[in-house]
Amino acid sequence: MSRFVPMRFVDVHIEGRFWRERLETVLARTIPSQHVQLAEHGILESLTLPKPPPPLRFPRNEHNFTVQVFWDSDVGKWIEAASYALSHRRDPEIEAKIETIIDDLEKAQAPDGYLNCWYLQREPEKRWTNLRDNHELYNLGHLLEGAIAYFLATGRRRLLTMLERYVDHVRETFGPGAGQKRGYCGHQEIELALVRLYRLTGERKHLELASYFIDERGRQPHYFDQEAADRGDDPKKFWAKSYEYNQSHKPVREQDRVVGHAVRAMYMYSAMADLAAELSDDSLKRACELLWQDVMASKIYITSGLGPAAANEGFTEAYDLPNDTAYAETCASVALIFWAQRMLHLDLDGKYADVLEQALFNGALTGLSRDGEHYFYSNPLDSDGRHRRWAWHTCPCCTMNASRLVASVGGYFVSHSDDAIAFHLYGGIATSVTLKSGKVTLRETSDYPWSGDIRIELEPEQAAEFTLKLRIPGWSRAAKASVNGQAIAVEPSTTNGYLSISRKWQAGDVVELDLPMPPERVYAHPSVRMDVGRVALKRGPLVYCVEQVDNAEGPVQRLRLPRRSKVGIKRRSDLFDGIVVLAAEALRLDDREWSDTLYRREPPAEERVTLTALPYYLWSNREKGSMTVWLAEA
Repeated sequence: MSRFVPMRFVDVHIEGRFWRERLETVLARTIPSQHVQLAEHGILESLTLPKPPPPLRFPRNEHNFTVQVFWDSDVGKWIEAASYALSHRRDPEIEAKIETIIDDLEKAQAPDGYLNCWYLQREPEKRWTNLRDNHELYNLGHLLEGAIAYFLATGRRRLLTMLERYVDHVRETFGPGAGQKRGYCGHQEIELALVRLYRLTGERKHLELASYFIDERGRQPHYFDQEAADRGDDPKKFWAKSYEYNQSHKPVREQDRVVGHAVRAMYMYSAMADLAAELSDDSLKRACELLWQDVMASKIYITSGLGPAAANEGFTEAYDLPNDTAYAETCASVALIFWAQRMLHLDLDGKYADVLEQALFNGALTGLSRDGEHYFYSNPLDSDGRHRRWAWHTCPCCTMNASRLVASVGGYFVSHSDDAIAFHLYGGIATSVTLKSGKVTLRETSDYPWSGDIRIELEPEQAAEFTLKLRIPGWSRAAKASVNGQAIAVEPSTTNGYLSISRKWQAGDVVELDLPMPPERVYAHPSVRMDVGRVALKRGPLVYCVEQVDNAEGPVQRLRLPRRSKVGIKRRSDLFDGIVVLAAEALRLDDREWSDTLYRREPPAEERVTLTALPYYLWSNREKGSMTVWLAEA
């Protein structure tokens, strides 16, 4: 397995225009506005355990479930995102808001360490009776990740200490020992948080608890069956119909097909990869590799969206990738990034970094608007204009997932081992890395993703031998590189997508990398019936779409792109502070002669137009209108 570890995001300074703008928006607008929304929707008030409990803001559904049971997790994710922001720039107002939340949680915590505001307020006698549906351990996981981030940002340990008491309570409650429950959460997340806690504290008991939750999942007799019977329910009447929904249908090492709820799956696979690395567990690694192959072969959108179905917020069968009804939850793309990064650090294989980048620029970034205050939960690839961003959601999980990703994006750029530095992403960053040979300061300068011209300046404290590894993206053709102006052969020195340059580096050395970015046409497997006869456009890491506001003659679904048309690029300084759009000669179907006729023998007339496409992550930031990624090809 790889010896590389990612640089902490706080040690990577974002300097490039693209990510700096997104980061500033999250710091200045997203984090504060999310706190306002948490207050207005009663989520912050719920932490105070008001008596008597107020009426439910969101009544129970037909499955006797309300989203209020996981409000604690929304608070935890906001603390995490806000803490990442504090790591970039301290803000006394944000810190005061977090401290108020901690005050409320401290007052709410039970003497035995238990801390779940739904149960403490409304159903104290039902603690740990419905792990399948009610997210107790999931809530703890997100609160714990928030506490870790806050501690790292500020050095304040009060919330972390409170949650360590809660983890101790969980450790006493769950496990294979006498008198313990052999349970695990219906919504995976606690496992990721426990690994992070282990890495922070070095206490192996946290790693062992995470391992228990992963290993116990799917074991027979099935815990969720026993739990349902214990509370007087019929286990056969599980509303989701199958334990594939929460990936507990069989032990994780026996799973080789991606099924069920997409976010739960991605969180679980991320934890499995974490444990494979920490425990040198080849069986977990192999299971992760098989699951990765399955999702990449037939279950991922070109945007890296995951899960086509709203019914289970997840996967169906192979090649089922509808465009206008695509669910493709923002959270699932964020979680895919988590998984891809962990798989990348098992083997340092560029195929994982390719997906990480694709999900980052397309599937995940799309979830947050340019103004930083509007969101997508689902991400279709075709719209008649009715799919619009919202200011908040009944289930606001995607809001904080988008903000915590952007605020921590620096942690995905660079990794290091004792004697090597690896660049996975580009976009303008500065960082310092300590190798066994000494400290090395690096500055990567580029206008990525708009340009593939990349410059890396190295300043080792003293002349030192080490290897610099530069990712050559899978979409790249004819990459060129040089050291101090001297060209080097890229292809012979590239293994698993990484160009390795080993030498004795001196202060002032400069590496230049040229990644040409011509527009490309992309076609789907013929089994994806929705995309037969259609083509999508990409340039570099960006997937493009056609939006009606730029093609105003009518619904964009009437456009056809001839195969012979050349697709060119155009820099537009007047759009979104400067972007690159694609342009091509196209055909538009004309309905003016059809009147009120629904069917006729003659095909519609066609007119020649110029098609304009913009990056998919930017759609629905202007006026209402239709959009499509997959264009009919003429």
